[in-house]
Amino acid sequence: MTSIRQVLDSKKYVPPAKLKALLEESDVSYASEEYQRLHWEKLKKQINGEINKVNTENIKEVVLELFKLNLIRGKGWLVRCLMKSQILSQAYTTVYAALICVLNSKIPELGELLVTRLILQFRKAYKNDDRDTSKASVIFLSQLVNYQVCHDIVALQLLFLLLEHPTDTTVEIACALLQNCGKFLSENSSVALNAVFERLGTILTEDLVSKRIQLLILEAFKQRKNDYDGAPVIVEELDLVEDEDKVTHTLNLDDKLKAHEILNTFQFDQDYEKHEQAYDELRKQILGYEEDSSYDESDEESEDDEADNVAKEQIRDLTESALTNFQKTVYLTMMSSINHEEAVHKLLKLQPIDPGRKEQMLVDMIVKCCAQEKTYSKYYALVGEKLISVNRNWTKAFDQVFVDNYTNCHQYELSLIRNIGSFWGHMFASDKMGWEILQIVQLTEESTNSASRIFLKFLFVKLQEELGLKNLRVRLSEEYIQPYIRGLFPNSGADRLRFSINYFTAIGLGALTEDMREILNNLPENEEESGVEDENERKRSASPDD
Repeated sequence: MTSIRQVLDSKKYVPPAKLKALLEESDVSYASEEYQRLHWEKLKKQINGEINKVNTENIKEVVLELFKLNLIRGKGWLVRCLMKSQILSQAYTTVYAALICVLNSKIPELGELLVTRLILQFRKAYKNDDRDTSKASVIFLSQLVNYQVCHDIVALQLLFLLLEHPTDTTVEIACALLQNCGKFLSENSSVALNAVFERLGTILTEDLVSKRIQLLILEAFKQRKNDYDGAPVIVEELDLVEDEDKVTHTLNLDDKLKAHEILNTFQFDQDYEKHEQAYDELRKQILGYEEDSSYDESDEESEDDEADNVAKEQIRDLTESALTNFQKTVYLTMMSSINHEEAVHKLLKLQPIDPGRKEQMLVDMIVKCCAQEKTYSKYYALVGEKLISVNRNWTKAFDQVFVDNYTNCHQYELSLIRNIGSFWGHMFASDKMGWEILQIVQLTEESTNSASRIFLKFLFVKLQEELGLKNLRVRLSEEYIQPYIRGLFPNSGADRLRFSINYFTAIGLGALTEDMREILNNLPENEEESGVEDENERKRSASPDD
């Protein structure tokens, strides 16, 4: 027994096989404190491991693995892990909320303990003027409101508290709450939400906060006016529990609550076997099949063996489902980011499904996200502007995607072409995108179609908006650019000159054609006539024989 005590006191990692042999040699009984403490330490590690790896793609598997563990015994540690992880990774708040929603539907005390501790955490942080912890707590609670783990009365009480004596910090946190659960409140508590926005309007008109916070308030009003862009309260991938199965806890911000911190530590259980058997029965009801209640060292050993096998056999999953999941991750990452800088930081950390094409796949998805917006959003172009500056691989990726977009633009609808063209117009205007790639464009009737001409129209219109007509003309007249834009602005050939002049005049950029007009007027007469003859010959050859 001394050796077991030494293992417990040292708190060092012991391999599962060695620990199993040690238990057998020591002949430890289930009722002993040493046995229970060993299993408590293992339960903590398993819960912590599952929480650390959960994401949108594997959340269903993580839920099943967590239900295999004794969550009644480990509920305090589970809630502690969720709260710590959410503070460190607020972008995953929706995933953590979806996870607790599923667990709460079967074991309601888990959701109640989490809501209780979040309220207490907010109270303490608010009292100590801890902005970051207060904001993290409010964001987590707002997502729990969306998933109906927590009643919306808490969200409304938070809003009224934060706006009662407005400061930059409190109003910023209130706007974050509205951004996260404003849609839910507008559908379920519209009258109370109207009062909140009236208060925000008063704060705005009386100039009670800084300009930065006023912009956040205006953005909150804009989101409300747009019905939060028609987005669902819960994204489809994380909507795992039917409404009738959800358990909602009604707690008030000023209730007398206890955190039950003692649940985070080991407690000796006189009826250990009885309680383990009771959870085994509950597990069978939840999972619907027989599970090995021991889930002990032998399981952990097999997990280690599986890990070794995975390390030996590298599998590349390039199936359509893997690509779809990757695209969803990119989309959700961009949608959950506060600004373009945060989005770039997160995107660079994403694990690629094909390391050789990571940059190109990301750029392609960013352009697709931009294309799907109802109106062009500069947000995506700012993300692109940051990414293309990372290294040369990203520059090549942007060039390749531009070529693909221009070549295949005939496959897109008009609204998509508008956004895509505007995106690339911003990239060229920012000077982050090399103009050399424009050499692929040949602006002639034979080399273009209606879609590609529309694409170029929105590209140049965006260039003119970003730079101004005067600066755009200066840019296009620079010496180094000339060889790459000869396809767009030719300096010879009457037909090509006329077509380019007519095109840019038609899209409202006739000022860019002054040099071409001068060249056309000064062309030798025989060259102009040969150009006309070539044009007539081309038309005759294109027409069917009689």
